[in-house]
Amino acid sequence: MTLTGEVPRDASPAVERAAYRTVQEALTNVRKHAPGSTVVVEFRRPGPALDVTVTNTTARQPALALPGARHGLIGLRERAEQLGGALAGGPTPDGGYRLHLQIPRRTTSTLPTADAPRHGPQ
Repeated sequence: MTLTGEVPRDASPAVERAAYRTVQEALTNVRKHAPGSTVVVEFRRPGPALDVTVTNTTARQPALALPGARHGLIGLRERAEQLGGALAGGPTPDGGYRLHLQIPRRTTSTLPTADAPRHGPQ
């Protein structure tokens, strides 16, 4: 895995949690759906925003048959929108996958401090 950048110090706690959960969910999905792939996690700060991008290459091993309720990305998208941001994801031309979060570094929106699932288990 390659890591570029970091969450800026001026990010609000809610933004820090959103960035953390996005990377966590993306890495979980890579483990499930693209084992053995190469992963790049990037943090960038364009203007007042924080961009978090997680990109993986195609799987090098068979996908794992692990249970999932498919709510992880839905919850991340809802969290991003509540904080004035957006989440987008999709396949890359080389057969991998890219997940991209763009969110204001400072937000006045408040979210629950616990990361309890909103749609059941994640």
